[in-house]
Amino acid sequence: MKKKILVKNMVCNRCITFLEQEFKKVGLVVVSITLGEIVFLEKEGVDEAFIESLLSKNGFELVKEVGMMVNEQVKIACIEAIDNLEAATEENLSAYLSKKLKKDYSVLSKMFSKQEGITIERYYINLKIEKVKELIQLQRLNFSEIAYSLNYKSSSHLAAQFKSVTGMSMSEYKNLQQWDRKSLDQIV
Repeated sequence: MKKKILVKNMVCNRCITFLEQEFKKVGLVVVSITLGEIVFLEKEGVDEAFIESLLSKNGFELVKEVGMMVNEQVKIACIEAIDNLEAATEENLSAYLSKKLKKDYSVLSKMFSKQEGITIERYYINLKIEKVKELIQLQRLNFSEIAYSLNYKSSSHLAAQFKSVTGMSMSEYKNLQQWDRKSLDQIV
């Protein structure tokens, strides 16, 4: 029988590959795996405590509470929006999340803020700034192209937001060469 679980801190393709390998090592057949979600075939002798232990020893967490599940879905949707630019120009973040998660944004927002201690909007901005840091490090795009690629209205808007979040200009960050970046699971 198939079992579906939600996993906290599973935020990138490396996480997917890693957990798929870990499940296979212990003889669990993974039916599907996406950011934050694993569907596998149940196996005799493998209970929730075993799965929880497997996840925990590798820095992940089994999501049990409804509020925590919703928050993980919000985080994953925000990460996907930035990576795929899905939430681009046609709709704002609140409309995108409501449609994607099939829940009223005010409900999502209250649950997220209560549990995470930060608004969805602030979380999304923090994610975007980490993406900007990544793009600066890659040195493939200039600042204007980075702003455009992340759907900022102007490079000056991005520059102001970057300075507000990091305390330094994008040029200062670029010249540091000792780049301080947070992993996606550490952003709140």
